[in-house]
Parts: sequence; structure tokens; C-alpha cells
Amino acid sequence: MTEYNNENEEMTHIETERNEANGEMQRSAKPKKLFKGRGFLSTVGAGIIGSVLTLTILPQTDYYENLAQPSTEQSAGESGQAETSTASEITPTTVSTGTGGDVASIVEDASQSIVGVVNYQQQSSRYTGASQEAAAGTGSGVLFKKEGDSAYIITNNHVIEGASKIEVSLYDGEKTEAELIGADPLTDLAVLKIDGKYADNLLEVGDSSALRAGEQVIAIGNPLGLDLSRTVTQGIVSAVDRTISVETSAGESELNVIQTDAAINPGNSGGALLNSKGELIGINSLKISNSGVEGLGFAIPSKDFMPIVNEIIETGKVERPYIGIGLTNLTDVPRNYLGDVPKNVEAGVVVASIDHISSAAEAGIKEGDVITALNGQPVEDAADLRRQLYADLKVGDKIKLTIFRGAEEMTISVTLTSNAMVN
Repeated sequence: MTEYNNENEEMTHIETERNEANGEMQRSAKPKKLFKGRGFLSTVGAGIIGSVLTLTILPQTDYYENLAQPSTEQSAGESGQAETSTASEITPTTVSTGTGGDVASIVEDASQSIVGVVNYQQQSSRYTGASQEAAAGTGSGVLFKKEGDSAYIITNNHVIEGASKIEVSLYDGEKTEAELIGADPLTDLAVLKIDGKYADNLLEVGDSSALRAGEQVIAIGNPLGLDLSRTVTQGIVSAVDRTISVETSAGESELNVIQTDAAINPGNSGGALLNSKGELIGINSLKISNSGVEGLGFAIPSKDFMPIVNEIIETGKVERPYIGIGLTNLTDVPRNYLGDVPKNVEAGVVVASIDHISSAAEAGIKEGDVITALNGQPVEDAADLRRQLYADLKVGDKIKLTIFRGAEEMTISVTLTSNAMVN
């Protein structure tokens, strides 16, 4: 009996200590806030001319670890005390792109505005010699405007150049023939028109001048043909306002472009570059594809393509000042072909050909002349001459060209006419 009583007294003592501990727990324990689930969203996004989302949520491990580990309140509850676990108060944090919307939704909506463009050309059969229309290449395009019964598509000039027929493949697989409204080789832009009934979804054009290096972008297009239509790639703006020299069917040109590391492949040309709001801020147009080079894609910014596109829609062409000469860079011509041109003349352009009904012919410019300055401004090469003409001058302006004809330096005045006269 003594042992039993002693055991009861000991158990009573233990129970008293436990109750005291529980009371202390009631007084001192405060709800411990669990970390709410957080994550960050890596939005993403996004061909040389003639070439041509991943929604990543990285949850904080603290959140899951806290859910996995019993909290102080849970332990107290198990001891019989009426503690409320704060786990029931956890509310999920909405994942967003900050100023933009949900990336998957942006891509889903934008993809319906991206079309495939098939360039059909007349080709002769090697067996019969008969001419027939066949697909010569594919690219991408963007539905961006609807007016009356018509819808308009932006694409690249090199995508549709030389086409006898242009076919557009829509997001649902339906195909329709497109009309070429106009094209501008020097900016590699073209505008197509289709029936407005196919344009239920249009991309809103954003302001590319607001872009900064490091911003996330999304590229959508049809790399390697229509089998991979509306492929989405991600990247950032690597640089804005890059100047790239390119060869076009109208000669060498310099384009102002957005540089991105989004993957752009042959067939992406004419596709969309979107910002984090889903706005169209670039037309994918260039791809440096040299061996060993990666992460260099380029797009024509909206601030540059919209004036050209609007002019094409309104007039069917882009009017520019016209001299009427074909040019070759001085540095590309062997010195023995330049005759007596002084050796200290190291920059400029050589007149390789002349339109005989042009203002250049009327002014007396001849083949072989070397142009070194325009209105007193040095001319480095053909691209530099075109830049000075198109940026600062207009049709009807009178210019002064400094030229060398052999060893003789002279100045010739030329009145600029319109390129529309020869198109």
C-alpha cells in the first residue's frame, strides 16, 4: 500500500507540473505566423534578313517546410488546450507579372493573332518544263488592325518577296489567300490584307520607346515552317536602338532594331515580339546565325514600323527621296579601278550605275564618280548616304554632292525626286 500511495503521490505531482506547464503555455504562447507562399514569375518571351512561356514559379522552400513541420500551436493543441492553428489562415498569393497579366493567358490570347505566311512562286518542272505554282518559303505575320471588312497583317518583306500568291494560315488551321498591299525592302516590312471575318483577335501595338535593357519579352512565330506554328520563346531585351547593317533587295540598309536573347529561328521572321503586357513592340526580322553565335535575335521596334505600315496602308508604298544612282562602297573597289582619285580619299561611294531619266543624270553625275560628302557632311559608305537622305531630307529638296571625278573635286547640285516615280 505504501508503494501504491507513493506512486499515486508521484503521479499527482507529475500531473500538477504538467498542468502548470500547460497553464504557462496558455499564457505565453502566441500564434506564430507561417510564411505565406511566395514565388516570382519569370516572364519571357520572344530572324539576318532573309533567314529566317515558360511560366516559371519557384516557390519559397520556407513555405513548404513550415507546412511539413508541426508548429508550436499544433503541439499545444495535441496537449488538450484549445489553441487555433494559424495554418487555417493561410491564403495563396496571386502570381502575376507586375504590370502585366498572367503570361500563359497573354500567350494564349496573342497566339490567335499570329499567322503563318506561305510564299508561292511560279517554278518550272525539271521533268516537263511546265510552270507551276509551288511554295517557295514560309514565315510569320501579325494581325494588328481591322478596318471595315478587311483585316491587316504585318510581316517582313523578305517573307513575301517574289511571291505570285500569298497564303495565310490562321491559328485554327484555316487558310485563306492574302492580298499584298505594299512592301518596303529597305525596312524589310510588308502589309497584307485578308477578309475581316478572320480577324477576331488583334494584337495591340505598344510603345517600344519605353523599353529598357533587361525587360522580359516573348517571341511568337513559326520556326522551321508551319509544323511548329505559334512557337513561344522567352528572353529579355539585350539592348535597345541597335543599328544593324543588312543587305536587302534594294541595296544595303541600316536598321534600328531591338536586340533580344529570345530564340529566333528561320520562319520566325514577321512574328511578334511582345512585352510583359502582351503588347506588340517588335516584328522579329533578323537572326545572326554564324557558327558558335547564340542569343542574338533582332526585331524592328514599333516606333519605327508603325509609320511605315500606316503609309503602306494609306498609299500602298513608302515614298522616299530618290537620286537615281546605283552605289558601291569605295572600300569594296580596287584602287586601280579608281583612276586618278587621290589616295587620301578613303571613304565614300562609287557611282556604279545611273538611271538615265533621273535627276542625277540631269545634273551631270557619271558612272565612276566618287561621292564623298552630302551637303558638307562626310559620306562613309552607301548605308551612310541613304541614312542622310531618308532621315533629314524630303522630295523636292535640293542637295549638294561633293564628288571626285578622277583627281578633280567638284560640287554638283541635285534636286531630289520621289522613288514612287520608278516603282
